[in-house]
Amino acid sequence: MEEVISVKDLCKLYGTKKAVNNLSFSVKKGEIFGIIGPNGAGKTTTIEIMEGLRKKNSGEVSVLGLNPEKDGKELNSRIGVQFQATSIQKKMKVKEALSLFSAIYNKKSSSDHMLKLLGLEEKMDTYFDDLSGGQKQQLTLALATLHQPEIVFLDEPSMGLDPHARREMWNIIRALRDEGTTIVVTTHYMEEAEKLCDRVAMIYNGELRALDEPARLVEDVSAHYVSFRSPDFPLDQLHALPGIIKVEQDEEVDAYKIYTENLQETSYHLFKNAQEGSYHISDFKFERGTLDDLFVHYLEGGQTA
Repeated sequence: MEEVISVKDLCKLYGTKKAVNNLSFSVKKGEIFGIIGPNGAGKTTTIEIMEGLRKKNSGEVSVLGLNPEKDGKELNSRIGVQFQATSIQKKMKVKEALSLFSAIYNKKSSSDHMLKLLGLEEKMDTYFDDLSGGQKQQLTLALATLHQPEIVFLDEPSMGLDPHARREMWNIIRALRDEGTTIVVTTHYMEEAEKLCDRVAMIYNGELRALDEPARLVEDVSAHYVSFRSPDFPLDQLHALPGIIKVEQDEEVDAYKIYTENLQETSYHLFKNAQEGSYHISDFKFERGTLDDLFVHYLEGGQTA
C-alpha cells in the first residue's frame, strides 16, 4: 500500500529535553493511523512537525512527498488540521465559521456532505457557544475537511466528550476513512486507539515503543489473564502455577487476576490445586489483554515490540 507519510529518525529538543527522540514510522494511504501514549509523550509535537507547524531539530519528514518545513503552502492545500474549539469565537454562527474557513482555504466549500454526515444541517444559524461539546468537536472536524484534504490530522479529537458523543465521532472518522481520506489521530485513550485505528504507534518519552495493528500488539506483547474470586486460595500457590507472569490481588473483595503465558495450562493447575486443597473459586473468567495492558507493560519497563 502506498505510503503518504514517512518519518525517519525525527528529533525535537526543547532546551536540553528530547520531546521526540529518533522517531521513525510511516503512514499508509487510506488508513486511520493512531499515535498513542501518555500526556507529555511527544504525540502533539510529532503531529505538529508533520503539519509544518513546528520545526524539527533533525531527521526527515515527508508528507505526500513534500517537506512540511519548505513546502508549507502546497501542503496546506492538501491536508486538513482540526483546530481546537477555543480557536472559534463563541458568538460566531456555524454558517459564518464555514464561510470564514472556506475563504482561508481559498476554495469553494463542499460542506453540504460533511454537515449531513455530522448531523449539523439544522445548526447553521446556531452560535458556536450554544452547541453541545460533541457538536463543537464535529464542527471543527467539518472545518478541517472543507477542502477535501488527502490527509486529516486530529489531535485528541474526542477529549472531553461523553461516551455517546465519542462513539459518534469515531463513526464520522471511519466514514472519512472509507471515502479514501487518510487519518492521523493522537489519543491517550487506549480504548479509542484499539477500536478506531487500523495501526498504532505507541510513544513513550518521545521514543517509539511499539508499532502494529492493535490486535497484533495485544497478542504479541500483552499477556492474557484469568480473573476469579477466592477467599482462601494461598497466594504462594498462585505464584507457583506454571506459566505465571504476574498475580494481582484485591484483598477487599478476594479478587485475583493472573497474567499467564498459557491460559489453558495455568487454568488446569489452578482448578487442580483448588480441588486438592478444597479452596473455593467463583466468578472465574478468561480475559483478553487490551491496549491498556500494553500501555502498563511499557510504563513498567517492558521492551520495545
